[in-house]
Amino acid sequence: MTGMTKALLAASITFVMAGCTSVQVQPLERMSYLDTVCIERNEAVIVPGFLSVIKRGFSRNGLNTRVYDAPVPGHCEVILTYTALRSWDVTTYLSHAELWLNDPYGDEIAYAQYHLVAGGGLTFSKFAGVETKMNPVIDDLLVNY
Repeated sequence: MTGMTKALLAASITFVMAGCTSVQVQPLERMSYLDTVCIERNEAVIVPGFLSVIKRGFSRNGLNTRVYDAPVPGHCEVILTYTALRSWDVTTYLSHAELWLNDPYGDEIAYAQYHLVAGGGLTFSKFAGVETKMNPVIDDLLVNY
């Protein structure tokens, strides 16, 4: 293999890997008493429709949601906090999101992360909608429901 061939191979692998999506999920364990998840609204998230996608995802998995501004009321048994970031390449798109589920004492009981490695690289799938990206993540998070 010539030096030029090796360089092209390395560049090709880098190009392909740059478009990878990373998803990490620690699913929520089934809780017989859980009916409603309280969501703490994050005003810093400016990804259009993000909160609506979360609410629909929980509903699709049989859980009700109530959205509150901080602080969340003390009667909440499970509290969801979240963040979502967008990147820009011709248009804006969801590039990173995290969902944390905590008990009333603040202990993390479930977690999910969606991340476009290298901002999605040159793949067009990075322009997919929030629902397309987050529905599988939410379904994995709530696989026990």
